[in-house]
Order: sequence, then structure tokens, then C-alpha cells
Amino acid sequence: MTRVVVIGSGIGGLSCAALLARYGFEVVVCESHTIAGGAAHGFVRQGFSFDSGPSLYSGMSAPSGNPLRQVLDAIGEDLEWIPYDAWGCCLPEGDFRMAVGADPFRQVLADLRGSQAVAEWQHLQTVMDPLKQAAVGIPAAAVRFDWGAVLSVGRYALSLLPTLPQLPKLTAPFAHLLPGVIEDPFILNWLDLLCFMLSGLPASGTSTAEMAYMFADWYRPGVVLDYPRGGSAALVDALIRGLQKQGGSLRLGAHVEHIMVKNRRAVGVKLRTGEILPADRVICNASIWDTLPLLPPDALPTSWRQQRQATPVSPSFMHLHLGISAAGLPSDLECHYLVVDDWSRGVQDPGNVVAISIPSLLDPGLAPDGHHSIHVYTPATEPYAPWQSLQRGSAAYEDFKHQRGAVMWQALERVIPDIRSRCQLTLVGTPLTHARFLRRYQGSYGPALAAGEASFPGPLTPVSGLLCCGDSTFPGIGLPAVAASGMIAAHTLAPLSQHLALLDALGV
Repeated sequence: MTRVVVIGSGIGGLSCAALLARYGFEVVVCESHTIAGGAAHGFVRQGFSFDSGPSLYSGMSAPSGNPLRQVLDAIGEDLEWIPYDAWGCCLPEGDFRMAVGADPFRQVLADLRGSQAVAEWQHLQTVMDPLKQAAVGIPAAAVRFDWGAVLSVGRYALSLLPTLPQLPKLTAPFAHLLPGVIEDPFILNWLDLLCFMLSGLPASGTSTAEMAYMFADWYRPGVVLDYPRGGSAALVDALIRGLQKQGGSLRLGAHVEHIMVKNRRAVGVKLRTGEILPADRVICNASIWDTLPLLPPDALPTSWRQQRQATPVSPSFMHLHLGISAAGLPSDLECHYLVVDDWSRGVQDPGNVVAISIPSLLDPGLAPDGHHSIHVYTPATEPYAPWQSLQRGSAAYEDFKHQRGAVMWQALERVIPDIRSRCQLTLVGTPLTHARFLRRYQGSYGPALAAGEASFPGPLTPVSGLLCCGDSTFPGIGLPAVAASGMIAAHTLAPLSQHLALLDALGV
């Protein structure tokens, strides 16, 4: 039986490991933290349950093209999903409710901008239709990085023929599609915001493929958003169940110090404790900057190492995790809010965009009776440089934390004006928190690879037997993308016959 060690229990690593276990591989996942899930893990403080990172899901409550949904289907696991259909927006134009689907957004445009804006949006929908078909034409579950892709991907070739003229557009920046289609400044700003929430980059750096997939998912009849009952920790638990029921194992507090390489082939890992875990294959779910130091200096060609080390880095985050009294709160609060201070600053400007999540509105079990759990964060806009010389716990660190956290309080006060008097638990996270607990290089969101300038590499490396998955590999950043990267790495190792049988079982 082929033995595989997976480094890191992020969503990409767990997706990969659970699939490999399903295929009959002997799999062990080594996680440095004492909690599984990577940037998607959950944690509990004083009875309040929190998501450490992502909290916005879609395409999860029913079979769909979402790669994360397909992983759960493949490993025969699920969890309870709570559907909802809107979030709140606090924008320079005002505060309003934004429902998913094309029709609700047209109504928002009619109210805010008038008939010309509605016409432009409808034109964009028409332009996106063939691109949506092309973007979802090849499911991520079919992709593998070996000769078997001729058959696994090739089975979709005939249906893709009508969309071939669209394929070059998919790799180009989404902004290239907009001239002559969208002129309205609000719509342009809104699209920039959507791009940023997807990729960490505005429309000028986000690929059309990412936006085409989002349009296919969000702007369709009957669409809903989904939240996992129990928070993101429940999703992580489902992936772990899928791993363990097939004989795979998860080791927490197992920090990998080195990837062992012999004759340019990965042969196992060495833990910080000195324990050696031999392996036939090693799959690393860490970022590329955290992966490179694990390898011996002579294991990689110098040019490859230098090129990957030079991958541009996205900024980090500020976080507020709050436990509050819910007494007297308005009954019309939304589960999520996006707050933008000033469009002219751009969505990437530090502190200009703030995301708010109150998941206990959907799942009261996340907080004690009469209370709510709140997560507020600045999504990938917090620069690391001002933090790197500070010592956690020092007076200078605490002062700077208070200073940099002010924008999150101000944003939250637009939704709950008396929030400060309600707080019973306050936790503030910084880029140094991200770097320490999530093992993220510079606390980063991931690579800042702009469409049209660079692309995410596949799972293969110059070291035989070493593959990568996660947000440093194709298709990139975000939960669906990292789940897809885990599938791709697993399928690259899986026997082709079993891979094709899985595609048939999934009905994709």
C-alpha cells in the first residue's frame, strides 16, 4: 500500500488526504497546530464559538459544481447547512440589504442608479453567459497533472467545443471585459469589491474565469448561500471523518521540521520531536514560502527555488472576535455585512473594506443563550511590514493593535452602534497572530498573482514524489479553489480507472 504524508490540515490538505484514503492509500496528515483546519479552523472561548477565517459559503447544501461540495460527495460525508439569501452592505451610497441572484441586484441598481445602470448590468449578464458555460465546462474533479488527464479531462472536450472561442478570455483580467459594457461607477466599484473578495485582487488582477464561476453560482434562479451548522469547525470535522473512516489518520501538534529527500525523491518527513515518518509520497499543504524552508538546499534547482520564493505576497488581516449581549438588538440584522468607507481609496487600501460575520444569527448554538458571536476582519489589506519588528505582548504591540483595530470597531458601529457596551469577550488578531497560529508566511492571505501577468502552478515539483496543494497552487485562493487543489493532487496520484469511476459516481 502506498504511504502518503500530508503536511498541513487546511481544507486543501484534508480534501486531498480524505480522497487519497478513499482510493486506498495509507494516509497520515501532520498538523503543527493543536486544532485542525488551517485558516478555516474554528475555536471556542468562554462558550463563544468562532470561525478563524472564511464564513461565506455557497453551492454547499445540494450537489453542485463547487469543488468543496464534490469532495464531500466523493468521501460520503456531509453536515447540516443553513440556507439564507442575503447580506448587508454599508457602502458610501448608503446601507441596504443585498440578496443573491440577478433580479435583486437589478432592483438595487434601479433604486440607486436608475435604468441605465440596470441596462448595463443586463448587458454584462449577456456577455457573461458563454463565459459561464466555458468556466464550468471542465469540473475540477476531472483535472489531474499526468497523462491520464487526456481521458479524465478529454471526456468533456466535445461539450466544450462551442465554448472554445471563450477560453482565451477566461485567463485575461476581468477588467479587460468591462470597457464598452459597464460605464456606471457604482457597478464598476461593486465588481471590484466582488473580485477582491474572491481573489484578494481588484478586477484588474482577477481572472475572468473566477468571476465567470461566481456569476454562474450567484446569479442563477433559486440560488442561496449556505452556512455550516457548527461553523467552519463542523466542515473540518466532516473532512476528518471522511479521512478516518477509510483508515487515514490525523496527528495534531505534529510539526514537520524537514521533508526528507534522497536522490531527489521525497522519502518522508522529520518531525520537530525527531520522529521520522517514511513515505512513498509527500504532499505539502503549506504556502510556497513555508514549503521551501522544509527542503534541503540542494533538493531543488536554484532557479526554481528563487522563482517560487519571489512569488508576490498578499497582505494580511486584522481580526476582531467578539462575544456580545444580544439583548435589544434589532430583529433585522443580517448574518454578514460588507462595509466600504470610500470607493476612491480602492478596495485594496488598508482598512477601507471590512467584513462582518454574525453567524450565531443563523446558528444560535455558536453562542450562549441571549448572546452572539461576531467575527470582524479587514480582508487581506493589512500590511505586514509595520508589524514585523514588534514583539507580541509588548506595550508597543498593544498600542499598535489598538490603533490598527479602530477601523473594525468603526465599521461594526455602523451595524450595531452600541457594540462596545455589549462586549463580554474581545479578542484582537493581527498579522503576527496569523503568522503564529496559522503558520502563514508574513500572515499572508496567499500569493498575489495577477491575471494576465502570472498563473498558479500545478501540484508537481522538481522533487520526485513531492506534490503541493493549497492556495499557492492552481486554481488559487479561496475555499472552493483550495478544495480543488486537494482534489487535483489526489487525482494526480490516483489510478486513472478509479478516478474515472469517481467522476461517474459524482455524475459530473
